[in-house]
Amino acid sequence: MKIAICSSMVFSEKILETKKELETMGHEVLIPNFVNAYLGKDEKEKERLTQYHKSEKDAIRAYWEEIQKSDAILVLNYTRRGIENYIGGNVLMEIGFAHVLDKRIFLMNPIPEIEYYKSEIEAVKPVVINSDLKKI
Repeated sequence: MKIAICSSMVFSEKILETKKELETMGHEVLIPNFVNAYLGKDEKEKERLTQYHKSEKDAIRAYWEEIQKSDAILVLNYTRRGIENYIGGNVLMEIGFAHVLDKRIFLMNPIPEIEYYKSEIEAVKPVVINSDLKKI
């Protein structure tokens, strides 16, 4: 299966780890082009890079094109900013893109308790894999 990983770039190290694991399992994996620029940076610097890539490099549109090529997305949702299983606005949009494109949607962890987001995420009926990549 061809899987696009969707995640906050704060989790760039996890993106690469998960990519390797999925490839070992025989999947083709798509990740954001800029992921290596985030490695070893603190959260503040990663946030600055995220804004730059979105506004100057059209990262949202670029990843929309990758999602179109995929069979499914895997959302890496870990604790961030004190929110368990965090999903940010950009990843929420990517979930919406995948839904409209009839792609399968997998969440690494349960749907977060984020006001206004939870019902939208539930509506697209993602498969929660609870960190078990074999469930894909």
